[in-house]
Amino acid sequence: MTTDPLRIVIFGAGSVGCYLGGRLLSAGADVVMVGRPRLQAVLQHTPLVVTDYLGFRAGCQLAEHRYVTSADVAAGADLILVTVKSAATREAGEQLAPWVAKGTPVVSLQNGISNAAQLQSAMPGATVLAGMVPFNVLQQQPGHFHQGTEGHLMAQRHPALEAALPWFEKAGIPLEPRDDIESVMWSKLLLNLNNPINALSCVPLLEELSQRDYRRCLAMAQRETLRLLKTAGIPTVKLTGLPMALIPPLMASPDWLFSRLARKMLTIDPVARSSMWEDLQAGRPTEIDWINGEVMKLAEKLGQQAPVNRKLVELVHHCEQEPRSWSARELFDTLRQAV
Repeated sequence: MTTDPLRIVIFGAGSVGCYLGGRLLSAGADVVMVGRPRLQAVLQHTPLVVTDYLGFRAGCQLAEHRYVTSADVAAGADLILVTVKSAATREAGEQLAPWVAKGTPVVSLQNGISNAAQLQSAMPGATVLAGMVPFNVLQQQPGHFHQGTEGHLMAQRHPALEAALPWFEKAGIPLEPRDDIESVMWSKLLLNLNNPINALSCVPLLEELSQRDYRRCLAMAQRETLRLLKTAGIPTVKLTGLPMALIPPLMASPDWLFSRLARKMLTIDPVARSSMWEDLQAGRPTEIDWINGEVMKLAEKLGQQAPVNRKLVELVHHCEQEPRSWSARELFDTLRQAV
């Protein structure tokens, strides 16, 4: 590894951005996070602590220049990671554009399918690459960000990323270059279809996945999406212990069988929840239009329907206005009636 620290700017440093920043700082990288004044104020008085479900823990009191609110720190960066919510992608690109040097690698680590393309159109001189964060991060306490589920980072393969890879490895968050990033993103989205179900359930992920009717809701949304992907000729890739096509049958299986077959999948911190649940609790708009909404867009492009995913979009948008929780049976019956 080079002895010179890699200068990394993380733009949109909320839960995911702060977690990645804390891990990279622990490896000695030169990290600057750009985020909202509210979180900046918290981190001026509270240490940044990052932990994971395997027992990793690191923390430090950030110097003032490590968390800022202006995009001008992107000037001279070796690597930029974009972790804003999908609704803010265009704005993020416009803010970064004046400061990003030609050829600078910019990795979109966001939910959804089209964010990298939006960033590239706003920053035509940058090398924008699609990426993927497979794990869940929750802010447990002010300044404390916790990875509650397994997985490793992935990004579109490009020579501009080579110098950064050893730093991610040293930080314990390996970044895998991929030649099939579109398939990776759609496969990740298939797993993210659980986000609205977890948000509507209002229970931790482990508790939700332990109830068959919640899992059957997920299986319905996944089967619908897999049919559309097959029609569109978009292959999926294996991101868990099973091929993606086998995950819906596993989800729909009885509790006793699921608990035996999905032991690794259930290696989840008991407090872990989806970011969509966190958004609903905080009264923020969710990313539902960039998760299940992406399935609806694909269906429309193919001249088909996606009634299960459409209903989940409708339910989450309703909860953005009037919060409520759904029991497993109630949610399953509602989705089944939508088909």
